[in-house]
Amino acid sequence: MSARELSTEDLLAVLDGGGVTVVDALPPAPYAVRHLPGALNVTAEDGDDVVRRALPDADAAIVTYSTDAACTRGPELADRLVDLGYTDVCVYRDGIAGWVAAGHPVEAAT
Repeated sequence: MSARELSTEDLLAVLDGGGVTVVDALPPAPYAVRHLPGALNVTAEDGDDVVRRALPDADAAIVTYSTDAACTRGPELADRLVDLGYTDVCVYRDGIAGWVAAGHPVEAAT
């Protein structure tokens, strides 16, 4: 089973509904520069224990993303989460680049 892909419009609708965890799959350095508001930072390279601590509810709605549609980090993390037993995982295919291009706000690590 692979994760469902979301467009920017799809992600906005999901965020409006609340109750979703957004996960930036980029390494810590780019995450620190900019990420979607409220996004956690987890990568596919993180150990299982790190992933489970960051995302303790395997049934929670989770959306992963990375740079853009050409970047594989978001989909790779989503696939890893599915393999670990997470049941409601989607990928925001347009990534941070699509989010910014659509004029939406970002946060930086403090």
